Amino acid sequence: MSDYEMMDKEEIYSKVLRAGRRTYFFDVRATKAGDYYLTITESKKFTNDDGSFHYKKHKIYLYKEDFTEFREILAEMTDYIINEKGEEVISERHQKDFKREDDFVAQEAKTPEDTKGTDSFTDISFDDI
Repeated sequence: MSDYEMMDKEEIYSKVLRAGRRTYFFDVRATKAGDYYLTITESKKFTNDDGSFHYKKHKIYLYKEDFTEFREILAEMTDYIINEKGEEVISERHQKDFKREDDFVAQEAKTPEDTKGTDSFTDISFDDI
């Protein structure tokens, strides 16, 4: 492989954003003509049943002629989301009625004695023990 072909495969400038199971790679690369373009790769980690893991990757290529419109639409969309829903992350786990699987198991395992009202408990302070 010649130096020119090698340079075509190298990243000119790179940044990495790690976000939980996802990692985003931002790479400036060179075209054969020597111009630059951007690749954005999302890599997501998946765990197999046997405990091993694999990654799924998705890549987009962004060329200079699309930068202005891409940036404008990205800003518009991200601003819209923040304006509509705020910056706090809302997920199923944050919903009042969200129940995890193990919550259902724990509820089923309770005996009638476990579900008695609090009126059967005695109020004891640590000083009394």
